[in-house]
Amino acid sequence: MAEAELAHNVQDPLFPVLRKYIEAIQVRVEKVSQTARLAATILFILAITGGGIGTKRWLDKRAAEGAHGKRLLRQNSGLRSKDGSRILVVPNRNGTSKIKIYDTKATTFDAHRRLFLTPPKATGLDDTASSVGAPPPQTKPGLNLAFLHQYLSLMSIMIPRWNSKESGLLISQGVFLALRTWLSLVVARLDGEIVRDLVAGHGKAFLWGIIKWCGIGGVAFASYTNAAIKFLQSKISIAFRTRLTRYIHDLYLNSNLNYYKLINLDGGVGSSADQYITQDLTLFCDAAASLYSSIGKPFVDLCVFNYQLYHSLGPIALTGLLVNYFATATLLRKLSPPFGKLKAVEGRKEGDFRALHSRLIVNAEEVAFYGGAEIERVFLDKSFRELRTWMEGIYRLKIRYNMLEDFVLKYSWSAFGYLISSLPVFLPAWGGLGGLAEASTTFEGATRERGRMKDFITNKRLMLSLADAGGRIMYSIKDLSELAGYTSRIYTLLSTLHRVHANAYHAPRGTHPELFSLSDVDGTTQKGYDGIRLENVPVVAPAPYPRPGDELLDNLSFHIKAGDHVLISGPNGVGKSAIARIVAGLWPVYRGLASRPHRVGYNGIMFLPQRPYLSTGTLRDQVIYPHSAIDMQESNRHERELGTILEDARLAYLPNREGGWDARKDWKTVLSGGEKQRMAIARLFYHEPRFAFIDEGTSAVSQDVEGLLYEKCKAKGITLLTISTRVSLKKFHTFNLRLGEGDDEFGWSFERIGTEEEKMGVEKEVAELRKKLEQVKEWEARKASIEAELSQVWVKNDQGSQTLDKPSYIADQGEDRDRGQHADHVDTVK
Repeated sequence: MAEAELAHNVQDPLFPVLRKYIEAIQVRVEKVSQTARLAATILFILAITGGGIGTKRWLDKRAAEGAHGKRLLRQNSGLRSKDGSRILVVPNRNGTSKIKIYDTKATTFDAHRRLFLTPPKATGLDDTASSVGAPPPQTKPGLNLAFLHQYLSLMSIMIPRWNSKESGLLISQGVFLALRTWLSLVVARLDGEIVRDLVAGHGKAFLWGIIKWCGIGGVAFASYTNAAIKFLQSKISIAFRTRLTRYIHDLYLNSNLNYYKLINLDGGVGSSADQYITQDLTLFCDAAASLYSSIGKPFVDLCVFNYQLYHSLGPIALTGLLVNYFATATLLRKLSPPFGKLKAVEGRKEGDFRALHSRLIVNAEEVAFYGGAEIERVFLDKSFRELRTWMEGIYRLKIRYNMLEDFVLKYSWSAFGYLISSLPVFLPAWGGLGGLAEASTTFEGATRERGRMKDFITNKRLMLSLADAGGRIMYSIKDLSELAGYTSRIYTLLSTLHRVHANAYHAPRGTHPELFSLSDVDGTTQKGYDGIRLENVPVVAPAPYPRPGDELLDNLSFHIKAGDHVLISGPNGVGKSAIARIVAGLWPVYRGLASRPHRVGYNGIMFLPQRPYLSTGTLRDQVIYPHSAIDMQESNRHERELGTILEDARLAYLPNREGGWDARKDWKTVLSGGEKQRMAIARLFYHEPRFAFIDEGTSAVSQDVEGLLYEKCKAKGITLLTISTRVSLKKFHTFNLRLGEGDDEFGWSFERIGTEEEKMGVEKEVAELRKKLEQVKEWEARKASIEAELSQVWVKNDQGSQTLDKPSYIADQGEDRDRGQHADHVDTVK
C-alpha cells in the first residue's frame, strides 16, 4: 500500500519541484560552517543563563521587597511619595501589599463646606442650625428634605467621580440585579409550563422542563447571581466606609488640631467622637449600601412585572395593583413610628454608655486606688438601664408595626393577588391582551384548561414576585427611617468638623457675640516667628460654644528670644498651663498677637505636657515620637544615637531591660512615673527644637537628676520655658514670669532673675513672713481662749446655771497635746 502511494506521488507533477527544494535546503545546511554552529550554541547557552540570572534577580528583588514590607508592617510605618501621597503596607496572605492613599485636598474641603455649613433654606437646616452643629428641632431625623440634602451631601464624598471604584461597583451590582429580574421572568414562565405539562401528562416535556429548571439554577448562574449581589453589597459598604473614614481622618487629624478642638471647644458631638467615627459610620454605610438593592431592584421589578401582568391580566388589574400600592404605602407611612429619631437617640445613648466604659479603662488605676468600683458600677448600670429601657420601647413599637406590616404585605396582598389572577378565568373579556388572543385560538375542553392552568401559574408566580418587590419597598420605609437617623449623626459629625476646621462660629442673627465666646475671637496667630511673643493677649479658658470663656489673665505681654530661659510660676489655677495652650494653638487668641516658631523640627518648638504620652509601638517609637521609623531613616538617624540619647536622659538600661528597640509593650504601665518624664525629655534630646515648653515635666524626678537634665537641654541649645512651682529651678532660667501677683487675681510680672528688683521683692516677702511669725503667740492665745469658750458646757438646774467639768478623755487629750508641744519646742531649741 505504501509503495502504491509512493508511486502515485512520483507520478505527481509537483513532486520533482518539492524534491529539488528539499535538496537545496540540505545543501545550504551542509555549507553552514562549524563556527556558525558554535556561535549559535553559545548564544543559546547565554540566553538560557541570562534568563536564569534575570529570573533570580527578580525573585531576590521580590523577596527583598517582601522583607522590607514585613519590616514596615512590624514597625507600623508607611512611605510618603513626592506628590504627597502615602503608601501603606498591609498584610496580604503570606506577604504584604502596598496601598497608595492620596490625602484630601484643601480645595475639596472648601468645596464641601457649603454643603455642611450653608445648606439650602428649603431643607430647614438654616444658618442658625449649621452654626450650632445639629439640625433644629423642626428638622428631626426623618424622611424629609433635610434627610435628602444630608444624604446627597454624604454621597458626594462616597462617590466623588463617575469613573470611581464605587461607581463601578454600583454598575456591576445593577447588572446583576437586572439579570436576577430577567431570571425571575424566565422562572415564572417555566413554572407555568412545568405545571401545564404535569396536568396534561406529557412526561417528556415535563422532564425537559425539570432539566431546564435545574439548568437555570446552575448553568444560568441564578445561584451565583444572588450570591454576587450580596457580595457586591458588602464591597460597596466597605468602599463607602473607606471613603468616609479617610475623609473624616483627613479632616479630623491635621495641623489645625481639629481632634482637640472638636472635643474641648465645640459642643456639637460632645466627647463621643469615637462613637460617631466607628459604630455610627459602619451602620450608616451598611444601610446606604443596602438601599440600592432594597429600593432600586424592587422598583425595577415593579415596572417589569406590572408590564407583564398588564399584558396577561389587562388594564383593570393594573389599575387595581397601583391603587393597592398607594393605599398600602399611605397606610404604613401614617402608622409607621419615627424610627429615624428613635435610632438617633439610641446611637447617642450607646455613645454615652461606651464613653463611661472608656473613661473607666483610662482611669482604672485611679479608681482602684480610691476603691471606687461600686460607684462606677452605679454609673454604668444607670446608663445601661436607660439604654435598655429605650431599646425595649423601640422593640415594642417594632412588634406592633411588624404585625401590621406582615398582615398587609403578606396575607392581604396574597388574597388580592389571587383575585387579580382569577380575572382571565371568571371574566375572560377583562383578561388582558394575551388572554383575549389566546381565547380566540384555543380549542375546547382539556386544551383550554391546560392553557388556563399555565397562565394562572405564571401570573401567580409574577404576583408573588411582585408582592415580594412591593413588600421590600414597603419594608424599606422602615429601613429609610433608620438610615435617616444614621445620616443625621454622620452629617452632624462632618458639619461640626467643617465648622471647627474653618472656625466658622457666628453669633445668632440680630445679636452681638458674647464676650470671649468662640464667635468673639479677634486675635492674630503668627507661625514661623524666630521667638515667642505675646502682645496684649488675654488668657481665657474657653468654654464649649456658644458659652463664654473665663478670663484668667489680662493683657499678657512678653517677648522671648533664643537663650532666654523662662520660669513660669504662680499658685494653682492662675493660668500657667493656659499660656502653653495658647502658644501651641490649642486655645484661641481672643485679642492681641501671638507669635511662635513652627512645630517639631529644626528651629521649631516642642511642648511637653504634664502627663507624658506614650504611644503604641516599639521602644524606638517612644523615643522618636511623633516621628516614625521611616522618618528616622530618612533623617539618617541611627540606633547608636538613640542609645546616647537614653544615656543622657538616664534611661540607658531600658533596651536591655525591655528586650531591645523592637520590644512592644504597654509602656504606660511598664514605665514608672519618673521614667515616663525622662522619656519625654529623651524625645526633647532627639528632636532638639529651638524652644521647649516643659509643663511640670520633672516633678517625679529627683533634684540631682533634674539638674543634669536641664543642663543637658541648655547645652544642646534648647531655650526652656518651664512651668513649675519649684523654686530650685530658678538657677536654670534667666527670666521669671510670675502669675497671680498681689491682690489682683489677673496680675502678672515678667522680670529677670537675680536683679536688685527681684532681691528686693524676695526681701519684702521675707519681711512679711517674719511679721506674720511675730503674731504667732497672739494667734495661739486667741485660739486657746476660743477653745476654752467652746469646751464649756452650761446646764440649767434648781440652783441656777453652771458649767460642767471637762470629761476625762478631753483632759487626757489636752495633756498629750501639751507634752507634744513641749517636745517640739525642745527639738527646735536643739
